[in-house]
Amino acid sequence: MMAGLLFARAGARVLVLEKHGDFLRDFRGDTVHPSTMEILDQLGLLDRFLARPHDRFDQATVKVAGQVMTIGDLRHLKTPAPFIAMIPQWEFLNFLEEEASKYHGFSLRLNAEVVTCWEENDRITGVSLSDGSRLRAQKLVVAADGRGSVIRTQGLLPLTTLGAPIDVLWFSLPKLNREGDGIRGIFDAGRIMVMINRNDYWQCAFVIAKGGADAVRARGIESVRAEIEALVPEMGSLNDVLTDLDQLKLLSVALDRLDRWHRPGLLVIGDAAHAMSPIGGVGINLAIQDAVAAANILAGPLADGRYVDALLRRVEQRRLLPTRIVQRGQKFAQDNVIGKLLARRVALVRPPLIMRLINRFPLLRRIPGRMIGLGVRRERVLSPEIRPTERVLSPEIRPTLPFQD
Repeated sequence: MMAGLLFARAGARVLVLEKHGDFLRDFRGDTVHPSTMEILDQLGLLDRFLARPHDRFDQATVKVAGQVMTIGDLRHLKTPAPFIAMIPQWEFLNFLEEEASKYHGFSLRLNAEVVTCWEENDRITGVSLSDGSRLRAQKLVVAADGRGSVIRTQGLLPLTTLGAPIDVLWFSLPKLNREGDGIRGIFDAGRIMVMINRNDYWQCAFVIAKGGADAVRARGIESVRAEIEALVPEMGSLNDVLTDLDQLKLLSVALDRLDRWHRPGLLVIGDAAHAMSPIGGVGINLAIQDAVAAANILAGPLADGRYVDALLRRVEQRRLLPTRIVQRGQKFAQDNVIGKLLARRVALVRPPLIMRLINRFPLLRRIPGRMIGLGVRRERVLSPEIRPTERVLSPEIRPTLPFQD
C-alpha cells in the first residue's frame, strides 16, 4: 500500500491487488515504529496518522525470572515521533488507502487473489487471479504478498532459509483495567510470552518450540491454561477466558530471504523478499523502508513511461544490507536467548547478564531502543510528487484472455 501511494504520488498509474474483501485481519503486525513515522512526516501525513486511535509506548519492559526490567528506551531518539505507535494494521492500511486515493493514478482492487505470475520471453508480464482472470502489467509487477508469496510457491527466485527455532500461538486475554505497558514480555525457563496492549484487551504471543503446536494441542487446553496462569498470575483464573484450543492461532515463524529480489518485469519487497522473525516487531517497518527505496529509484522513471528492469537491482542493493543486519540480530536472539530459554527445564535464578547490564545502566537501554525504533540505513522520501487532485478513477482493467493491458 505504501509503494502504491508513493508510485501514484509520483504520477505513475498503479493498481494494488488485495486478496481479501477488507483489511480486518487480527494478530498482524500492529507496531508502527519511529522510522515509519519519519516517512509519514516527510509525506506531510504524520499528524493525520496520529489522529487515528492508537496507543504509544517509549520503553520496553520484560519480566525475567520474576524481575521486571527495562531493556529498551526510545525517548532519546531525535525524530518526529520518538515512540512506538500501537495501531491495528487494518486502521493503518485504511489510512494509507485514503491518502493514496487522492492521486488519480491509484486504484485498489479487493477480492483479487494473485495465484500465479505470467512470463513471456523470460520477462514477468502479468498475473492471474483466483477467479481465472489475467492482468498484464504495463511496466512492472511488485510482489509484496508476504512469506507465502506466489514468487516463493512458483520458485521464481532462489531462497535461503536461515532457520527459526520457535513458533507462536496467538490469543487474546481481557484486560483487568485500561492501563498497562505497551508491550510486556515474560521470560522463564521453558516458557515465554509477550503481551501487547490493545487498549481493551491483551494480544498475547505464547512462544513454543518450532513444530511443537501439535504437541501443545495434544496436552489439551487445561495444560496450556495452567502454563499461562503461571506466567501471568496477576491475571487470576483463566477458566472462563481460555476455554478452547481453537482460540490459539498458530504463526509459523520463518527467517529467510530471497537470494535475488528481482528479474525482468518483477520486483519483490517486504516479507515476500525477506521473512522476518516477530522479534522486535520490525517486519512491517522494514517493509515500509523497502517501499520507500523502491519508489525513490523507480517511481520517477515509471511515471515517465520508461521500463525499469535495469534499475531493479539497485533496490535490492540498497535494502540488502539492513535486511542482513536485522536478520543476523534476530537469529542471534533466537539461538542464544529464546531458544535456550525454551529448552531450559531448570528455573532461572536470575536474568542473563546482558539484560542485567542494560537494565542497570540507562545509557545502554538506548542501543536496543535505537535499533528497534530506527533500524539500519533508514530511508528518506526522495521520489517526486505530482500535485494531488480530486480523484479520477483510472479506467477499469477488465480481465480478458490472454491479457488485458
